[in-house]
Amino acid sequence: MASIKGSDFLIVVVGPTAVGKTDLCVRMAQHNKTEIISADSRQFYKEMTIGTAKPTQQEQQGVPHHFIDSHRITEEYNAGAYEQDVLQLLQTQFKQHKAVILTGGSGLYVRAVCEGMDEMPETDPAIREQLAATYQQQGLAPLLEQLQQVDPVYFDRVDQANPQRVIRALEVCLSSGQPYSSFRKQEQQERPFQIIKIGLTRDREELYRRIDQRMDLMLEQGLLQEAEALYPYRHHNALQTVGYKEIFDYLEGKYDWAEAVRLLKRNSRRYAKRQLTWFHKYPDYTWFHPDQWQEILAFIDDRMQGETPH
Repeated sequence: MASIKGSDFLIVVVGPTAVGKTDLCVRMAQHNKTEIISADSRQFYKEMTIGTAKPTQQEQQGVPHHFIDSHRITEEYNAGAYEQDVLQLLQTQFKQHKAVILTGGSGLYVRAVCEGMDEMPETDPAIREQLAATYQQQGLAPLLEQLQQVDPVYFDRVDQANPQRVIRALEVCLSSGQPYSSFRKQEQQERPFQIIKIGLTRDREELYRRIDQRMDLMLEQGLLQEAEALYPYRHHNALQTVGYKEIFDYLEGKYDWAEAVRLLKRNSRRYAKRQLTWFHKYPDYTWFHPDQWQEILAFIDDRMQGETPH
C-alpha cells in the first residue's frame, strides 16, 4: 500500500559528536520496534571504523542499522546519492514500520533527506584530487582564497573551517565554469511522510569531557594503526576530516605525537561546535539532554498522535 503523508513518521535525531545519539536511538528503536538509518557520512565506509566511532554490534543491540559499512573508501558517494537511496529505503521501511529513525551529525545529509538536494553538475575527479592534494600540502588558506575569487557569494556563506565544503564548492566551480552558489536554489521538496526533529545537546564542559574521553578510547583501540592503513587514500574526500587529517600530518612529520593528540582533541571539540551551529540554524528542532528519556518519548508520542496530514 502506498505511503500517505501523515501516516508515516521519520524521527530525526541529531546532535554533535559524542553527545550520546547512538545509545538513545537504539533505545528508541527498541521501544518503537523499528530500525535506524545512519546519517553519519563517515560511517558509510567499511575501512573507517575507529575514527568514526562506528557503533559496534554490541552497541547496536540487534537493532538493524542502515548505511553503516555500506560503501568502500574508493567509491564516490555524496549527499545527493544518499538522498535517493534513503528515500527508496524508506518506501520499504514504511510498509513495515509506522516510524523510522534517522540519526547522525552530518547536517548536509540530514537536510538532503528532509528537504532535498539542489541538482549539481557532473564534476571532474581529477580536479577534486588536485584540490585535495593542495589542501594536504598547503592547508586551507589557498583554497579559501581561490573560492573567494571564483564565488564570493558562497565564500561568505560557507563554513570556512570545513575543508570538505570548500573543496566541493571549488570542484563544482572549476568543473562547470560557473559559481557554486548559482546551483543552490534551496527549494524544499515535499516528502510523503511526517518529520519529527529532535536535537540532543549537553552542557559544554560535559560534552567536551566526553569528546576527550572518546578520543582517548579511539587511540587505545588503534586509531593510529587505522589511519596508517588509510594513508594511501588520504586524498579521498571522506578522509579530509577530523580524526584522520591530524594523524596523516603526524605521519608526514609535521609535528610530534603529543601535538597530534592535542590537535585531535581540540579539532574534535571545534567540530562539535560547528555541528551545533549548523543544527541551531533550523528552528524546527526541539532540543533535549540525552537523559530526558521520558520527555523525549512524550514529545514524539504527542507529535505522532497530534499531527494531521497536510
